[in-house]
Amino acid sequence: MYRFLLTPRWWAINLFVVLSIPVCLIAGTWQLARFEDQVDSHREQQERAEATDAPRPLAELLPLTTETVGRQAEVTGTYDVEQQLLVPGRMLEGKRGYYVLTPLRPADGGPAVPVVRGWLPGAADDAAPPAPPEGEVTVTGALQAAESPSKVTTPTTGLSAGQLGVIGAASLINVLPYDVSDSWITVRDAEEPMAAVPAEAPTGTGLDMDAFQNLGYTAEWFVFAAFAVFMWFRLFRREVESQHDAELERLLTEAGTPAAEPGTPATDAGTATSDAGTATTADASDAAVRTGSPAPPA
Repeated sequence: MYRFLLTPRWWAINLFVVLSIPVCLIAGTWQLARFEDQVDSHREQQERAEATDAPRPLAELLPLTTETVGRQAEVTGTYDVEQQLLVPGRMLEGKRGYYVLTPLRPADGGPAVPVVRGWLPGAADDAAPPAPPEGEVTVTGALQAAESPSKVTTPTTGLSAGQLGVIGAASLINVLPYDVSDSWITVRDAEEPMAAVPAEAPTGTGLDMDAFQNLGYTAEWFVFAAFAVFMWFRLFRREVESQHDAELERLLTEAGTPAAEPGTPATDAGTATSDAGTATTADASDAAVRTGSPAPPA
């Protein structure tokens, strides 16, 4: 009954299913591995950002990489209080406030380093944050990558003078009269009454939409594999039923009782009975003529 599996059509179907299942499983496993890698990377970056390891000179941690983001860095220089900026709409522990960002001019020269000295609650408009220390200071804090405008949930345009929407060289270069580093530092110990801004993992290493897209692709590939198996069994069952019906029709034909069209058995039987009755009447009439007896009524 299953000889149809050896036909060219079924050879093609079987080959397609046999090849598609491992391809889908391999692709799904690869997407799952990518998702797990991003989860691990996110955890490592968070642990690094929260670590309190010994600070290293900023120059040793540059250029910035995913391995150095979140590391404790230190740099010596002078705060430029005249260029201090406020970053509004930033949340901390469920409260809305603003960051206090002051450029630090390194003592050994080079681009200025944006330093987030802390967070204060309330609106940034007409705010009067505490002034930074005067003279040369050594700043210690977590090294951070430039923010991505697409990741910032607060308005980044139409801000008042002295305010900044996105922390990064692309934004700071338009408001500062000197070169500025693309990386920035959030101080570990903020001055009162400010609260220290916690370090964050860099963009692209956390559980963002790209990571969850990998998880979605994983599910899609596994569903494709299951669908291929389902369709094979469905086609197989349909073929078996078709073969069974054909075999039953063949047996009925060989037995002399061909399958009639639906709704015709009664009509055919009535026609046969009528023909038989007509033949019987004709035979009786012929017999009456030969013997001279009256013919029976029809």
